[in-house]
Order: sequence, then C-alpha cells, then structure tokens
Amino acid sequence: MCYIDDINNLKPKQSEPAVVLDLFAGCGGLSLGFEAAGFRTIGYEMVPAAAETYRKNLGGECYCQKLEVGQEYPHADIIIGGPPCQPFSIRGKQKGMEDARDGFPIFIDAVKRVQPKVFLFENVRNMMFSHKWYLDLVMGELRKLGYIVEAQCVNAVNYGVPQNRERIIVVGHKAKFNYPETETTKVTVGDAIGDTMHDEVENSKFLTPAQDAYIAKYEKASSCVNPRDLYADRPARTITCRNLAGATSDMQRVRLRDGRRRRINQREAARLQSFPDWFEFCGNETQQFTQIGNAVPPMLAYKVALQLKKTFHMETLSPKAIAIHNNMPNP
Repeated sequence: MCYIDDINNLKPKQSEPAVVLDLFAGCGGLSLGFEAAGFRTIGYEMVPAAAETYRKNLGGECYCQKLEVGQEYPHADIIIGGPPCQPFSIRGKQKGMEDARDGFPIFIDAVKRVQPKVFLFENVRNMMFSHKWYLDLVMGELRKLGYIVEAQCVNAVNYGVPQNRERIIVVGHKAKFNYPETETTKVTVGDAIGDTMHDEVENSKFLTPAQDAYIAKYEKASSCVNPRDLYADRPARTITCRNLAGATSDMQRVRLRDGRRRRINQREAARLQSFPDWFEFCGNETQQFTQIGNAVPPMLAYKVALQLKKTFHMETLSPKAIAIHNNMPNP
C-alpha cells in the first residue's frame, strides 16, 4: 500500500467504549490518530477556525473555549493534548508551578479532576533539553497523582511521516507502556506530493527574483550546502506554521521543472503532515497553514494511540507498586 492510501485510511472508526478528552486540540491531528485507533474523542480548542475544522472532520464534539484551572470536564477515560509551552524566565523557574505561564497547570488540573486511566501529552523537543527543569517539574506533579510517567523524544520520520519532526511524547499510566517501534523505511516528499511538486498548481505563489536573491544570500551566509527546497528523494524538514504561512527565507518550497520555485499549498503541507486528502481545513489561508503547522501528525498519533490502547486494557498496578516504580513513599 502506498503512502497516500495509508493516510487516506486514517478515518474515525469507533470500536472502543473509552472516551478520550483532547485538550488544546487544535484542528484535531492528535484526535484523528486516536479516532482511527477506535476511540471516541471530545476536544477543547480556543481558536474558532481550528475548532470548526475539528468538528467538520472528526466524530467527536469540539468545544471552542479557553481553558482555565478549575474547568469542569465531562467523563473521560483518557486525556491527551499539546499544552502551549511559552519560554520560561529565571523568575518563573524560581517560582516553579506558581509562576507557570503556559498550559501545563491546566493539563495537570484536568488529570487531577478527571482521573483518567492513562494520559498523554506532546510538546517541543526543546522541553527535554533547555527546559528540562520544567519538564521534570511537570512530570513530578503528575507522579504525585498516582501515575507512572515516562517521556521519550521521537522523530515523526521514524513512524511513517515524510518529515523530520522531533517532539517529546509524555505518557502517564498505571501498568506498562511501550513506545511504538521505529520503522526502517522512510517516507519521502516524493511519496507524499510527487504528483504535484514539480508543477504549477492552482493559486501557485512563486518566489520573486528579490526573494530568490535574499534566500541565496541567507543560504550562503549560513554555509548551506544544498538549497533548502523540498527534495523528492528525502523527507521534508520540520513543518511549522511559520515556514508555511510566512514569506521567510526558510519557507517550505519546491522547484519546478522550469526552474521557478513556489511555496507549497495547503494540501501539499497537509500531506507532509500525514493528514488524509479527505480532511478539510476551515478558515483563511493563514489560519489553515497555522492549523497544519501546529498539528501532531495524525499518522504518528495513530501509532502512539495503538500502543496506548494496549496499556489502557492492562490490569492496573497497585498504588504501592506504582510508588515503588516512581521511587516515592508508599501512599
């Protein structure tokens, strides 16, 4: 089966009674993976266009509202999400959770209130390195709620996504969890958009001579060996809302057969993020690019969801066994 068939087979198909609560859901990339794995989802997203996209494509409801600590939630068996994570000041580090200016206090509060059997959140790679102190703080708070909490940095390119995209996946459970095994075969840009990348498409936006000159100057100054175009024989670099929507030096672009270069369009960007062709994005062009660039690749989400499903169906360890695993005092 080819890559396009693989992603187009990512469809909601409920087979599990468990309900998944998706916080900071965006357009639903993470939820699509879980719905394709058989779960029913309920999303919360504050951006209207993203919430509309979620409702248009997924089986679950998506509430368009800003979350706060103290929020009341419906019953759920699993909580997932991608809490927004802002840069942290030294002052913030000193005050810890009391000075957190991001979505993690909300996520922790939701776990405390709902008490799901398992939970998962995704965030930027940098949180495991430059801001590891804060990741340790968050994981410590979640362990206090009686969960085994594990973190691993994964690259979406190792899980059937044609893009180098490193993110941390943190999982909380009360049994045993195995991250999905990495795959040896890599999906390339050509596998994803080879049918359009060398041609002019509807509403093509070509680079101007001035942009070409600016990019060439930037690449020379940064000792770039190859122009940062997309190449059919390899995966893409990380897709972001900035390099999709903005006319910047690192914009995601392809070179046509006649030598002209153009920005990739929304459908090409969506394929590189492993969204199915049937998935429709709402809002204007910038809003759609932002949704795509900020999303968890649905194919990665699906493969993680299959592993989380196994954990969900395992017998729960005793509080004492969990405390021993976490090297904490017995409850």
